[in-house]
Amino acid sequence: MITLNQEEKEIILGSIRDIPDFPKPGIIFKDISTMLNNPKAFQTLMNHLTDRYQSYDLDYIAGIDARGFIFGAALADRLGLGFVPVRKQGKLPYTTVAEKYSLEYGFDEVEIHIDAFGENGCSKAGEKSKVLLIDDLIATGGTAKAAANLIDKVGAHCVESCFIMELSFLNGREDFPSAVYSILEI
Repeated sequence: MITLNQEEKEIILGSIRDIPDFPKPGIIFKDISTMLNNPKAFQTLMNHLTDRYQSYDLDYIAGIDARGFIFGAALADRLGLGFVPVRKQGKLPYTTVAEKYSLEYGFDEVEIHIDAFGENGCSKAGEKSKVLLIDDLIATGGTAKAAANLIDKVGAHCVESCFIMELSFLNGREDFPSAVYSILEI
C-alpha cells in the first residue's frame, strides 16, 4: 500500500488552516480552502491519491457532498474514471436511492442516482462496479458510512473509503462497511 512520506504529510498538513470556535465554541475547524489554493500542497495530495489508486482497477470514484466532489472529480479525471456525486437529500434530479444516518439531534439523509454505477451497479462486463468513496474528513463517520452503504445498496462494491483527514479520537472508522484509508490522522 502506498502512503505519504513525512515530508509530504507536512506539506499537506501545513497548508490546512485551523479556525478556532467554528462553527461553535470549543470546535477547531480544519479549513481545507487554504490547501486548495496552495498548488504545491494540492498537487502533492493529488499525486499521492493517483499513485495509490491507479492499481486498484476501479470503475468509479464517488465523492460526498460537497468537499468530496473536489477531490473525487479531480482524481476521477486523473484516473480516467467516472465520478458519482453523493448528495444531500433532494439535490439529485433523477430517481435516487437514499440512506439515513444519525446526527447529534435527529437524522439526515444522502442519496445517489439509482443507476450511478451502471445497471444494477454492474460494469459493462456484468461484474459489480468497483468504487472508491472519498471525502475531506471523517469525524464520527455517520455521513461516510451512509454513503458507503448506498454504494453497496445499488449493487456496486465500495472497495475503500478515503479521507484527507481523520479525527481519530471520534472513532468514525469503527464498524465501517468498507476498508478505510486516512491520509492525515488528527
